Amino acid sequence: MDFDTPLFDIPLAEAWIRAIAAAVEKEQTRLTELDSAIGDGDHGSNLQRGFAAVLTALDGLQPAGPGAVLTKTGTTLISKVGGASGPLYGKAFRAIGAALPEPAAPADVAEALAAGLDAIRTLGKAEPGDKTIVDAWTPAVAAFRHAAATGAALPEAAAAAAEAADRGARDTVPLQARKGRASYLGERSIGHQDPGATSTALLFRALADVTTG
Repeated sequence: MDFDTPLFDIPLAEAWIRAIAAAVEKEQTRLTELDSAIGDGDHGSNLQRGFAAVLTALDGLQPAGPGAVLTKTGTTLISKVGGASGPLYGKAFRAIGAALPEPAAPADVAEALAAGLDAIRTLGKAEPGDKTIVDAWTPAVAAFRHAAATGAALPEAAAAAAEAADRGARDTVPLQARKGRASYLGERSIGHQDPGATSTALLFRALADVTTG
């Protein structure tokens, strides 16, 4: 392993979570508006409350490795966030945390993010095309994996994943929801961007920002 290459370590894990919290705070209204169109209207407020609790939980934490930071994040989200997003994101972060070695190279991060996706799909029973979180997370993992496999450093892999997640979120607009509360709307769910896919894009954009910052 080339230790001149940026690695995913404890400071970077903490910076990622703090960047997600800041992004959710900034985009809370937009997430709520998206969810109001096809869901319960609480996605933004739930995530904001959850990540505020995560920041409190991380204060004073002395993690053994980057995985411990993400595991704590997941546990806190599960306990503090209502609706579907708490369990889904909570399980994802716990799976990512469990899969991360210390320190983690890009290929390690790719596999950890894939473990997070597996946790989401197992819990939510969603597939690509169902108009859910999975529609942004799946292409993000694929892009990260491809970049890591071709020798990209962490910033480049994270940037590729962020772009793919953004596209995946936008691509939910023409889809008809097949999972969650939005599925109750049938064809009326078409034409709206999925709030969960949108918050997933924020998550991956935050990772790109902290790795390049």
